[in-house]
Amino acid sequence: DWNHLDGMLVSRHIFVTKTSVNGAKLGDLHLRNAYRINITRVNRAGIDLLPSRDLRLQIGDKLTIVGEQKAIDRVSEVLGNQEKELRNPNLLFIFIGLMLGLILGSLPIYIPGMSVPIRLGIAGGPIVIGILMGAFGPRIHLTTYTTHSANLMLRQFGLTIYLAGLGLSAGPDFFATVLRPEGLLWIGVSVLLAVVPVLLVGFVAAKFCKTDYSENVGMLCASMANPIALNYALTTVDDDEPSVAYATVYPMEMFLRVISGQVMMLL
Repeated sequence: DWNHLDGMLVSRHIFVTKTSVNGAKLGDLHLRNAYRINITRVNRAGIDLLPSRDLRLQIGDKLTIVGEQKAIDRVSEVLGNQEKELRNPNLLFIFIGLMLGLILGSLPIYIPGMSVPIRLGIAGGPIVIGILMGAFGPRIHLTTYTTHSANLMLRQFGLTIYLAGLGLSAGPDFFATVLRPEGLLWIGVSVLLAVVPVLLVGFVAAKFCKTDYSENVGMLCASMANPIALNYALTTVDDDEPSVAYATVYPMEMFLRVISGQVMMLL
């Protein structure tokens, strides 16, 4: 009867830890037909993904599987499910990506009509490499997963170094510049440039594009390239939706900022 069938079914979380499965399409594994199980959810970095046939699995993915206990145990052997392996930070490919990003950022890009080449710089280069590694890394079985704690450590460390360098470079002449009449004018103009576009875009996004609060604040923080504002925004919500919106908008925003700034200076 139905009650007996329901009693035979269990639900478990299985982690992808085998490198041979990294980058494989979910449909190519034939898990449903071979083991008579259903994959109801794929969670990647805290984000739930639709378990479609074309979804490529990555190291660290957490699959919610429903089926008989023995079948799930066999699927666990196929996917790995060695959670201890995910506790070790995989920093090698992060630093390889940073190195390749710095190399790419230093390469000159020649545009017809301009006498001086433009460069992606130390910000644009790593962003482009990061996008490429995230998009195509699993296809070549490149393990880009790292622990959440290591991710946060690198993020906070980079933010601290950035703010420290910003303060050290701006500190010596800050008060001398601000106390001048033109300095006050610059502050006023910069406040308008920082506030008015954000309020305008935020209003349009919420009113006409129907974005919710979490998506809106993440997008606006990315438009300003402001990780400090993102950290505050994350304290006002219960999910990671601002981080998702930030990560979606930030690469294109930073790329356009690096390129457009150099182009405007050369025109």
